[in-house]
Amino acid sequence: MKFLCVSCNEAMKLREVNPPERGSLTVIYRCPKCAQEFAMLTNPYETQVVGSLGVKVGGESAEGVGESKCPFAGVVQGLTEEQGVANIEWTTEASTRLDKVPEFARPMAKVGIERYAKERGFTRVDAQVLDQAKEFFGM
Repeated sequence: MKFLCVSCNEAMKLREVNPPERGSLTVIYRCPKCAQEFAMLTNPYETQVVGSLGVKVGGESAEGVGESKCPFAGVVQGLTEEQGVANIEWTTEASTRLDKVPEFARPMAKVGIERYAKERGFTRVDAQVLDQAKEFFGM
């Protein structure tokens, strides 16, 4: 995922990540061409979702890679549906609702919902569990 500067169509670069304060995380991007900046602020629930998935927040590039990545890239990159929580069954209705989530975010959503269900003792995800998880994550 890249953020583009609307003015000059240049890929924004990660400038700063402010660690979670009272649950919120601030990520600041800057256009290298025109110096336009914007900040993305997560709410406590979004920060909790990212943290619960074991994502290390930050924009450091891997050695040998020149471009900083989105601090949430680890959530999407390399996360497959097989990495979900074992022994959690999905009803047809719940699976149909999950299919409406954008494809790039679906694996992250599935893992988060399955972890939510498991932590609360559910063995299957149905419409009621989806509604509870949606409310819990502030969506």
